[in-house]
This record gives sequence, structure tokens and C-alpha cells, in this order.
Amino acid sequence: MAIRFGGPVFLKSKDPVELAREHRRLGYRAAYCPRPAFDDPSCDNLKKVAEAFAKEDIVIAEVGAWCNAMHPDTATREKNINLIIGRLDLADRLGALCAVDYSGSFSPDHPAGPHPDDLTEKAFDLVVANTRRIIDTVKPKRAKFCLEMMQWAWPDSPDAYLRIIKAVDRPAFGVHLDATNIINCPRAYYDTAAVINDCIRKLGPHIVSAHAKDVTMTPEMLVTLRETRAGTGRLDYRAYLKGLAALPQEVPLMLEHLKTAEEYTAAAEHIRGVAKECGVTL
Repeated sequence: MAIRFGGPVFLKSKDPVELAREHRRLGYRAAYCPRPAFDDPSCDNLKKVAEAFAKEDIVIAEVGAWCNAMHPDTATREKNINLIIGRLDLADRLGALCAVDYSGSFSPDHPAGPHPDDLTEKAFDLVVANTRRIIDTVKPKRAKFCLEMMQWAWPDSPDAYLRIIKAVDRPAFGVHLDATNIINCPRAYYDTAAVINDCIRKLGPHIVSAHAKDVTMTPEMLVTLRETRAGTGRLDYRAYLKGLAALPQEVPLMLEHLKTAEEYTAAAEHIRGVAKECGVTL
């Protein structure tokens, strides 16, 4: 059983060959879209980036968009949707597996919410319309467009994701799995394996890429869940790794949201240790 494991690198270089080698040095077999592809999305440069990473057997897992396609201001919403369209086009031309964004929020203050209307049917219809528009504009031949599950926005569960997949009805729409993001209550927190297994069972064939982090719950009067480094919370990495590795497609698992190279090293060591225990090759 195997998955591809990756994360950010801290090498200050614009040379795709050096960046690809740095991923390999760190033991990664997957990468986020490297900076040179964003800086120069010309065909010649994307070819150089793709070739450099392919030579080191590094798959480019995802191109992030991370903007609000549901912004309440129409002009801002249009600007953001056009940015996402550009990122999906970049992913497709580069040969990345997907472009990913959250569905967005009606909040003017934060691109992923929360807002009291973000889980309404009005929001669902807008998510479907935006997703269709993005895919139909680009018409990607290789890359998928994916949404990241969030606690307070569509899709907030595997069932919600399945509903969006059916409504969007486009083969270029895929699943980005971030198990930490849907640990949203004590029941889920105390049985993260059940949440992960439910996602794998229902969404497995559609999963394109995944994120690796962790979650803790603090003893306050109201439920307070906090994101933390992989290995310092309650997320069941045995279930996560075994579930992804059992899929017929090779899914990258990408570390994120840490501040230093040392933190990424610690998170990677934890995940590699769990993978060795449960017989998963990274």
C-alpha cells in the first residue's frame, strides 16, 4: 500500500531543478505548485517545471486558489472566480492533479466564513453554479477542480460532498480531503477514525489530494477545537494513511499550515512513523 507524501520546502530558489531536488532530499514524492510556475505561467516555463519535478518523481499535487467565490460584493466575487479559473488552467497546463479552493462565504471579512447563510440552500446553489462555471470555462483535460471541506461551509461532510458532486455533474470535479477540517464536534473528535473511514468509503473514487494536520479540543465551557501539528492531536493517522493507501489511485498527502522547517520535520517524522507501523509506503 502506498501514497505520495509531501509538503512545503524552505529553499529560497526560483530554479525548478533545485526545488525538485530539495523535495527529493526531504523524502517527499509530492509537491505544492512551485513558485516558478506562478511567477511565469508561460508554456515554456511550465514545461521546464513539469520536467524538473517529473525527473525527481515528484507529483505536483495541487494548485491553491484560496479566495472567496461567494463574496457578497459582485465585483470582488467576479475577480475571485476569474482567479480560480486561472489557477485551474495553470494546474491543467502544468500537469498538477488539481486546483483547490474552499467553496467560499457570504462573509465580507473572511474568504471561508463563517456566516449564518453559508450552509443554506441558497449557498448550495451558488457553490454548484460557481463550480460548473469554473470547470466549463477551463475545460481541463488533466487537472480536477476540488473543494476543501470546511466545518461551516459546503461541503461540510462526505454526504454534502456527494450531493455537490451529483449536482455539479462534471467529470473534472474531484474531492480534496482534509480530515481535520470536518472534526467539528466532540463525537467526531473522540472517534476521528469513524469520520475518516466514512469519507474514504463514500468519496474514495473521487479523492484527488489530501491535507495532513491535526486537531485538539480544549476544556472550555463551549466546544473549542484547534488545528495543530500532525502528531500532537487526536486525528487517527493509522485510519487516514491506511484509507488513502487502499484507494486504487495514488493520492498525495500534503503537510500544511506550519511555520518552520523544524515543525514540518517533526510532523513528517510522526506520519512516517505511523506509516511504517501500518505498512504504508510513503
